[in-house]
Amino acid sequence: MERLDDAGVYKISNEVALIQTIDFITPIVNDPYEFGQIAAANSISDVYTMGGKPITAMNVVCFPNTRLDMSLLREILRGGLNKIEEAGAALMGGHSVTDQEMKYGLSVTGVVHPDKLITNSGTRIGDVLVLTKPIGTGVMSTALKNRLVDDEAFKPVMHSMTTLNKKAAELMIELNAHACTDITGFGLIGHASHLVQEGETGIELNFEAIRYFPDVMDFLKKEVAPGGLGRNRDYYSHQVDFKGRIAEYKRNLLFDPQTSGGLLIALTASDAGILLEKLRKSGIMDAEIIGKIIKQPEHKIVVK
Repeated sequence: MERLDDAGVYKISNEVALIQTIDFITPIVNDPYEFGQIAAANSISDVYTMGGKPITAMNVVCFPNTRLDMSLLREILRGGLNKIEEAGAALMGGHSVTDQEMKYGLSVTGVVHPDKLITNSGTRIGDVLVLTKPIGTGVMSTALKNRLVDDEAFKPVMHSMTTLNKKAAELMIELNAHACTDITGFGLIGHASHLVQEGETGIELNFEAIRYFPDVMDFLKKEVAPGGLGRNRDYYSHQVDFKGRIAEYKRNLLFDPQTSGGLLIALTASDAGILLEKLRKSGIMDAEIIGKIIKQPEHKIVVK
């Protein structure tokens, strides 16, 4: 792909195109099995954003085996395998290296019909934007690392990060979505900006419609945030025009880097209503319409 899409696509016939992606992360939770689930779900997600079906995966592992017990690695890989199997893909091996910092993720291959490929540049004026998961995982993970939140309060975040975007992707394909991306390391603003990287359109976001995890705003008020939030804000703030009285700490939420975040789907308003209904019937209760594609300003995001 020549654009800033979420994965690479290679057409091998008139019926099949390969989707290829790779991602790995450092631990953001304490439990190795749950970390493996999160890292795998995060890696697989890019295939879903393109309208594809994951078919194979390979482990990518960096592990400090001289100072950590190998039982931890087994649990990480077991968590990853759980999500690979849930996605309906096959584990094909992988590669590991000794490293002082633990990292885990997947190289994933998926398939899609070339005519049904969904990119992040197919938006049309009047499309609405559906976000399928709450945001704030970066802030909450930072709070967890600093022991500011306990495991019980972190459960909604854990559930979100370990949930595959599989069902949401299947439904968006069924309803002929025009474009899609997932919200990960660049935050909501960064990834949303990719939807209007081409053409002559912009985005209007309704701040009050954006769902986030409990306690996130309290932590942002106290400046509890990952370093990536500041980097995202520095890089993407020129593309955003905040309207109305949105406090600075609230604005920062939109730059929070996510792990295994939701899909941001562009489709017609009528189809979006049907999508929300189907998502909620399938248990995806936090899906919400958070904005729309507008004509002006081009390549900009207006937040109201």
